[in-house]
Amino acid sequence: MSYVPLFLEPAFKDRIWGGTRLREAFGYDIPAETTGECWGISAHPHGPSKIKNGPLKGQTLDYVWKNHPEVFGSDTHGEFPLLTKILDAKTDLSVQVHPDDEYAREKENQPYGKTECWYIIDCEEGAEIVYGHHAQSKEDFRSMVEKGQWNKLLRRVKVKPGDFFYVPSGTIHAIGGGIMILETQQSSDITYRVYDYDRKDASGKTRELHIDQSIDVAEYPHCDPELTYKIHQESEAVFKALVSEKYFAVHHWDIRGYAEITKDQPFLLASVISGKGSMHIDGEAYQLKKGDHLIIPAGIDAFKLNGNVEMIVSYPQSL
Repeated sequence: MSYVPLFLEPAFKDRIWGGTRLREAFGYDIPAETTGECWGISAHPHGPSKIKNGPLKGQTLDYVWKNHPEVFGSDTHGEFPLLTKILDAKTDLSVQVHPDDEYAREKENQPYGKTECWYIIDCEEGAEIVYGHHAQSKEDFRSMVEKGQWNKLLRRVKVKPGDFFYVPSGTIHAIGGGIMILETQQSSDITYRVYDYDRKDASGKTRELHIDQSIDVAEYPHCDPELTYKIHQESEAVFKALVSEKYFAVHHWDIRGYAEITKDQPFLLASVISGKGSMHIDGEAYQLKKGDHLIIPAGIDAFKLNGNVEMIVSYPQSL
C-alpha cells in the first residue's frame, strides 16, 4: 500500500489579503477571488488535504497518518509534524509572530508552536517582507507599538524570486503584497497579530490584534539566523539544501533532464513549483506538473526524475 507516491488535493483559504494568482499561476480551482492560501500537504484539522490516487484515494492525510504508519515508516502516535503551503499575497499580510511549542501547549492547548520558512516563488519588483524588528528590549518594543511607531519598529527587507528565509518562532514577520511563497512550517495555525494596517474586513470590522501575546513571544533583540546553503550538482540537476534545523529540513531540487534519487529519509514531502516531468518507480511512471503536492512514502527507496521540473522537498527532523 505504501509503495506509490501519494498525490494530494489541497485545501484553500480565503484571506483578506489574497487574490487570484493561485488559479492563474498553478491552475487551481480556487473558491474565491481573495484566495490567499493553498494548504498543499496538510493533516491539520483546519484544512486537511486528501489523497488523490492509489489504495488510499479519498482519505484525508490526518486519517492516513493515524491509521497507516507503514506509509511513513515511523511512529505516528503524535500529530503529523509539518504543513506545506503556497501563499499568494495580493496585499500585505498582518505583522505577526508565532509562539514556540512550550507556549503553544501552555497557553493554547495545542501540540505545536510555529517555526516556518519561505521560498520566494515569485514577486513584484521592489517587493518587501517584514523580517524582524529594531527594538532592543520588550519594553522598547511595547513603547513603539503603543506609539504606533511602525516605521521605526519594523525591519523591512527587499526580496526577489529564489530568495529563502528561515522564520523561527518568536520572529516578527509579514509577507508583503505582490509576493508568492512556498512555506514549510510546523503543523500549527496559531498566529498573533501585532499590526494590521488598520484595515477592515468585508463586514467593516478590524481584525483582532494580539498585542500582549505578541510581546510575550517575540525575540529581543532580533537576530538573523545563520544559514549555510549546501549545493550538490549532477550533470542535469542541482540539489540545494536550504535549511536543516530543529523541526525540518528543506531542499530545492532543480531537474533539467534526468536525475536518480536515493531516499535517505522514511518519507519526503514534495511540491512542484515550476515545470513538468515524470517520476519513475519500479517501472511505473507518475506525471509531475507545476502545482502538484505529493508524499514519497516509506517503501520507495529510490526513484528517477525526468523533465524540466523545480521542486521544494522537505522532511521532519524528528518524530
